[in-house]
Amino acid sequence: MRSHLAVRRFGPRELVLSGVLSLTWGSSFLLIALAIEYVDPAVVPFGRSLWGAITLTFFPGAREAIPWRHWPRIALLGLVWMALPFWLFPLAEQTVTSGVAGMINGGLPVVIALVTALWVWRMPSVRRIVAITLGFTGIAVIALPAIWAESSDGRSIADVRGISYLLAAVLGYAIGSNIARPLQARFAPARLLARVQIAAAFWTFPLAVRGLGESSFAWSAVAAIAVLGVVGTGIAFVVFGTLLERTGITRAMIPTYFTPVVGLVLGALFNDESITLLSVAGMCIVIASAWMTGKPDERDVMLSD
Repeated sequence: MRSHLAVRRFGPRELVLSGVLSLTWGSSFLLIALAIEYVDPAVVPFGRSLWGAITLTFFPGAREAIPWRHWPRIALLGLVWMALPFWLFPLAEQTVTSGVAGMINGGLPVVIALVTALWVWRMPSVRRIVAITLGFTGIAVIALPAIWAESSDGRSIADVRGISYLLAAVLGYAIGSNIARPLQARFAPARLLARVQIAAAFWTFPLAVRGLGESSFAWSAVAAIAVLGVVGTGIAFVVFGTLLERTGITRAMIPTYFTPVVGLVLGALFNDESITLLSVAGMCIVIASAWMTGKPDERDVMLSD
């Protein structure tokens, strides 16, 4: 078991880690949109996982062996935590804009809190419930104008099927985060996640082979998947593992409050998606919620719990 001590405040180091995650995860939705312009959605999770696994091998300690008795859980994590969400997001973005995808993903802290409470039979404190509810309200305020609006050419920018895929992906992240906790308490982030992403690559390889027949080559798609894998999957998940170890599972979700903001801005800049005044108000609510969530709480669930 790795020894660790959670920080009792959300200090400068945690803020930097959160900022890095917000930028990398917030930009991933635009990168997915760029990739699926040319490649089948099934190709994205394999490329993302493979690039992520390769990147992680360069981190110190990542190549140290993990006992075989832990591999069944690693294989399950590769499926639930990586392969399925990595596939569901590109599927969703066939009918949902990157900005809306980022906004739905911003509801992850709420899902994490609910799943974790059921997982460990421990309800969050009233203060934390209020903060999370406020954050979800902010996400809804951001999302509603985009979901009901239409793009400039008259097409809907979100549909029920796409949003269902997104919600399923978020649920996979929440369940995976709880399955991973015992292993995260024992192994360094790069050491564990390199194996999880290798498992995800194996899970998604058959789909990728089939999807290649429906794809066309474009350097923009290759670059998007490479950046998505190296930065958004390899480096970002190590940063998340470090933040999770230092702050607990609830406060480690703070960066996801800001991914809708990043996704919305990038969608407007590069994908011709509009930003409404109501969405700006929602961003302010999200920031207030993240500040509240950053305060230490005696009922936070840590890795050893």
